[in-house]
Amino acid sequence: MIQGAASPLILCITTSRMNVSDIIDAMTCEIVARGLYIVEVSVSKENDVEITMESEEGTVELEDCIAISRAFEAKFDRSEEDYSVTVSSAGLDQPFKVLKQFLKARGSKVEVLFKGGRKLVAVLTEADEDGITLRYSAKEAVEGKKKKEIVEHEDRYAMDCINSVRPFVEFE
Repeated sequence: MIQGAASPLILCITTSRMNVSDIIDAMTCEIVARGLYIVEVSVSKENDVEITMESEEGTVELEDCIAISRAFEAKFDRSEEDYSVTVSSAGLDQPFKVLKQFLKARGSKVEVLFKGGRKLVAVLTEADEDGITLRYSAKEAVEGKKKKEIVEHEDRYAMDCINSVRPFVEFE
């Protein structure tokens, strides 16, 4: 080192990542108070926070998203945590992630993608942590009949046999 020269300055900046469980703890009361529930909370390496919600009954309104975003910003100080926040509803094209979504969808058509690639559109009749029950019709060969006939089924499938379940949307 040259005499009289300033020593090199090494600046080490560490960024802390926001904690998902802290976010859930802080936001659950606000979300539940609006008749909603949390589907998913994710935090990227850059502290991009995404909160996905669903309504207990009905739909998530824009006002709900705005209110939850504002509540989040009131609870988490940007000067302590550099973050961005996105609050949204679970989309119709998104697979169900929590049991409440399955329970809310009872009686409606869903599209099920099984492990192995098989798809089935059926009415979701029951759901629990272990599996789902689906009601559907299929054209099948029936013993003693020459032509295939429509046969009604109501079958139970274990969750570990299923890749995804999402709402089935029909366009008329």
